Amino acid sequence: MEINTRKEKNILIVSAKGRIDAVTAPEFENSLSDMIAKGENTFLINFNNLDYISSAGLRSVLATAKKLKEKKGEIIFSGLQGSVKEVFNIAGFYSIFKIFDTDKDALVKILS
Repeated sequence: MEINTRKEKNILIVSAKGRIDAVTAPEFENSLSDMIAKGENTFLINFNNLDYISSAGLRSVLATAKKLKEKKGEIIFSGLQGSVKEVFNIAGFYSIFKIFDTDKDALVKILS
């Protein structure tokens, strides 16, 4: 798994590439936790290049969302495709999180 970040206005855009599974989920969660500890509280997670997410990955997403909620922050998603989109749908994440097709769509909605 590869994680890249960039900042747009007050939103941290995090792009994940590869797989978030039992092996990589702790690394993903720790990376996001470190960013929260540094004061970030609005995350746009782009999964456009994510090939797979397991239940461990879903747990890391929920744990991060809980930490952000405690800090009055939020987590937003974009670029879900294929099996990742299907897993988010089956897990009911579409009713829990704001999910957009593209970063641009998300940013327009969030920043307006």
